Amino acid sequence: MLSFIALAVLSPVFLITIILVKISSPGPAFYCSDRAGKDKVPFRFYKFRSMHVVDEKHKQKELYTADEDRVFPVGRIIRRLKIDELPQLINIISGKMSIVGPRPMPMSSVDWQYCGKYEDILTVKPGLTSIASLYDYTVGETYEGREEEYRRDVVPVKLELELLYVKKQSLLYDVRLVLRTIKTIFLVMIKAKKLPVQPELKEIEQKRVTEE
Repeated sequence: MLSFIALAVLSPVFLITIILVKISSPGPAFYCSDRAGKDKVPFRFYKFRSMHVVDEKHKQKELYTADEDRVFPVGRIIRRLKIDELPQLINIISGKMSIVGPRPMPMSSVDWQYCGKYEDILTVKPGLTSIASLYDYTVGETYEGREEEYRRDVVPVKLELELLYVKKQSLLYDVRLVLRTIKTIFLVMIKAKKLPVQPELKEIEQKRVTEE
């Protein structure tokens, strides 16, 4: 119901974004890909397109950071304000995603990332926002164009944060994460110099020290 209401309220934003994307870059307004849902069941995942389309001949492998050469100006804005993620409200309404949960992984990457203890991440529905996506938003996006460093420094932390969410999930915790997401996006909008540090980082660091 919340997603239906949000979709109705944000419909003007959808329309304006579709027009701006179409004007800014040839191709579809939406980006679609196959992602792993709960229990690894694949589903069609939607975003507003923020990068120029490449043909199959020049198609690159799945990237974790944005390809700077392909991101167009409007795309950079909607990525920064997370407007590009709004079409996932449709995924939530269809029952494939939740408002809060681990971010859905591309099917091409799920086997090598969600293995061992991280398989537990697939026991819950993926979400529109999560601890890991907030970490990626405030830290990971500073690695844009530095794919190898991102995989080395950011991906392991994101996996630990997603796993932590699975263990801590509750309605109250979900509400707190939604409010934290809104606050963080607002701080980005006003170009705040300092963005909040995710408190869960201390928990996974303490866990790492204990295990060592």
